[in-house]
Amino acid sequence: MDKPIRSGCPINLTLETLGDRWSLIVIRDIMFGNRRHYRDLLNNSEEGIASNILADRLKKLTESGLLSTSPDPSHKQKTVYSLTEPAIQLVPLLAQMGAWGRRFTPVTRELSIRAQLLEEGGPEMWEAFMAELRSLHLGAAPSARSVIAELTEAYLAALAE
Repeated sequence: MDKPIRSGCPINLTLETLGDRWSLIVIRDIMFGNRRHYRDLLNNSEEGIASNILADRLKKLTESGLLSTSPDPSHKQKTVYSLTEPAIQLVPLLAQMGAWGRRFTPVTRELSIRAQLLEEGGPEMWEAFMAELRSLHLGAAPSARSVIAELTEAYLAALAE
């Protein structure tokens, strides 16, 4: 049963879908970390998400159409989580949130380097990233540019500093 909507305001409706503490973190970890399994999301959460919270958020994100699931061909008891097009379209929002966080919160270099690159890369980089995510999660044709590789390289370099 759908819960009642408080208003038709797009900001309100977005917050009702994504506005809890964990939903965007789960999407971030799938998007930037390519964590596609429950155990991977649980064990590699920088913020230490609890197992019951993760299970709940994965269920809610799937029900809201931001994630899809499929059986893992290599292990029949595992589920693979994939971003849907609406989740992929969150890239500009996450880029802007990262840019805001870099300006106004006490971030660390290694955890903010990807946000810096996305901010500096702007819409051109966001579009390339979304094309790459569509390839990985939706089966679209492979993209020419690997933004994930660029972001990962920068993160690893920041860790090594």
